[in-house]
Parts: sequence; C-alpha cells; structure tokens
Amino acid sequence: MKNLFPPLCVALLGATAVGAASAATVLVTGSDRGLGLEFTKQYAARGDTVIATCRHPDKAMELQSLAHDKRNVVVERLDVNDDDQVKTLAAKYHGRPIDLLVNNAGVLGEREDQTLGTLSRKAFHDVMDVNAFGPLAVSQAFRDNVIASHEKKIVAVTSGLGSISRSGGMPKGPYYYRMSKAAVNMGLQALGADLKSQGVIVAVVSPGASDTQMFAAFTDDYRGGRKIAANTPAQSVAGMITVIDKLDAARATEGILNYDGTVTAW
Repeated sequence: MKNLFPPLCVALLGATAVGAASAATVLVTGSDRGLGLEFTKQYAARGDTVIATCRHPDKAMELQSLAHDKRNVVVERLDVNDDDQVKTLAAKYHGRPIDLLVNNAGVLGEREDQTLGTLSRKAFHDVMDVNAFGPLAVSQAFRDNVIASHEKKIVAVTSGLGSISRSGGMPKGPYYYRMSKAAVNMGLQALGADLKSQGVIVAVVSPGASDTQMFAAFTDDYRGGRKIAANTPAQSVAGMITVIDKLDAARATEGILNYDGTVTAW
C-alpha cells in the first residue's frame, strides 16, 4: 500500500509546488469517495501535489489506485474526529507549506436520530464533531503550514442546508446536519478573522446538489427517494475549484460560495 513519498521526493515536490504558479500543495480530508475523491483527482490532474486523507486508507481502493498511477498523490490516514491522529499527521508535515486545505470530510447522520420526535443527544454530538469541530481541529493543526505557503487558503465544504435565511423552506429536514453546516459556516468565518492578519483566506464552498452516496441517502431519507436534479461530483468539484482559484479576502466573507459562482446568504 502506497501511503507516503520518500522524504527527498516530498521535499522536492513541496519546493516545486510553492515555487511554480501552476502547482500547489493541497490537503484534502475525506478523500476516499464522493467529493473528496473528486477533489483529489482534479487537483492531481492539473499537476498539484495532493495529500489525500481518509479514515481507512487500506479500504480506499479507488484512492490507492489513483495514488499508484499519480506520483503527486500521497495517501494518509486521518480521522478528523481523532485528536491524536490530527496531531500526528500535523507533526509529520511540520514545516511543509500547504497552499490549500480542503476540509471536505463530513457525515449526514441517521434519519431516525435527527427528526422531530426522535432526537438523540449522542447522534447530535457525533454529527457536530465531524462536520463542525473536525474542520476547526484540522485547520488549527495545519495553520502554520498554510501560513508558510504561497496561496494561503483554507476552505470547508458546506451546504445550502446550513443557510439560516433559507431554513424555513425545508420542514422535516435533518436537524443535526443542517445545524452542523451552519456551525461550520460561523467557525470558518471566525477562523478567517483570526488568520486575516497573516494573509490567510478562509471560506466555505458548496457543491450544490451532487450525485454522491450522501446525496442518495438524503433523497431516500428525506425526499422519499424522489429524483432531484443533481450535478455529477466532477461538475460540482470543477465549479468549486474555480471558485477557490478566484477566492480573495473580500469574497470569502460574502456568504456560502456556491460551485456555480453564486452566493447564498448566511
């Protein structure tokens, strides 16, 4: 199983990513499927070095195959809910500039635990830990890497379901998932305020409706399996990458930045 580059190769790739305008070093969480895997594919395809993390690298066959074929993809174990793993990986990459941190890892949670009448305190904490605290924990651990880079960008993948201004239009939705996305929106804005003086740009991006396993579970549990028009993961990620490429400090505070260039109000 390929899960790291030789030290010299890592150092050379890092130097190339920082020095060349067309290449960067990108760390992506939740890279084993869906949007995270697609982020890894697209950044690697354009020549960026990708540190692709997931909870179970030994089971991530498609990601491992990609890393086997692409010398600029390195697979690392990371559960964003495990503080020891976060600290260990950050220590491994100490001093390595990371141009872009993509906090993608997230969970939907089970329907029976987050609808009115069946609310579960434990399930609430489980969803909030991954979706809201996870991005903060990873961003905190790797902030010096981002500060040392050329691009200096941190993003989290959020959802329009986390928009408070739009919340009244969706009865019987997933409480914790929606709350967790509203929370990560606020958390990333607070992070951006703290890191602004060091030149770091922090924002949240949304893929819109994207045909992933999570989206399929959402439509089954909350829409009775009814078909909803959705992008492919490739379309959503391509759009988000374009938004991230153009991201500046002013744009980062406007609201939820959608894959198609529009903005959804907080």
